[in-house]
Parts: sequence; structure tokens; C-alpha cells
Amino acid sequence: MQSEPRAGCGAAIVVDGRILLVRRLKEPEAGAWGLPGGKIDLFEPAAAATRREIAEELGIAIQPVDLLCFVDQIDRAAGTHWVAPVYLVTDFGGEPVNLEPTKHDGMAWFALDALPEPLTTPTRAAVAALRGR
Repeated sequence: MQSEPRAGCGAAIVVDGRILLVRRLKEPEAGAWGLPGGKIDLFEPAAAATRREIAEELGIAIQPVDLLCFVDQIDRAAGTHWVAPVYLVTDFGGEPVNLEPTKHDGMAWFALDALPEPLTTPTRAAVAALRGR
């Protein structure tokens, strides 16, 4: 059980009406499709953490400047609480590859109107924010 919220970050990478998702192997929400991202390190700005996490997970370079939404992921039953900014990314350098196969067993582009199930909590929040724009 956590004694305080933890900080994460994510990127909604959307190109030509499709979003890049990864399927999680680890909790929270193992087995669900989600946004790439991860934990923010102590004293690391959220945008820098997002840039680092995406490079580590997918091997691509992004510039996270457009804050899409903020996620409050609370699971009282599991005793966890994560907070995370999610950045909208519409351009990147390189070709995405799953560089962390122990964390993700799938990576794919999905049309925003044909998303897989289940989706992680942050992904549902990001898709709702995209639709609200």
C-alpha cells in the first residue's frame, strides 16, 4: 500500500488519426493497452521524463509540449494512486520499436474509432480529451 501518490507521465502519440499503444505486462492494469510512458524521477521535470521514457520504451525522439490531460489514477482496492500528465505528440523522430519486451508484449497503431480492449485508465482519459478537442 502506498503512503502517498506517485508520479508518472505518458504520451498520446497520434499521427493520421491513429494512436500508438502498447500492451502492458505488469501492474497496474496488466494485459491492457495503454499509452507509452513511465515514472517521473525525483527532480526530473515531467516533460523531460516523458521524452526519456518514450526514448527508452520505443526508441523515438519526441518533444512533449502540448499537455493533453492530467490523470488521477486511484485504485483503493490495490492501495495505489498515480498522478500523470499526458502529452499530445503528433510528430516524432525515428521508427517506434518495442525496446522493453519485459514490460510490453504488443505495440500497434489503432484508429481512434477502433481501439482495442481493455484500455488503461490514462488511455481512456487521453482518448476522451482528444475527442473533446
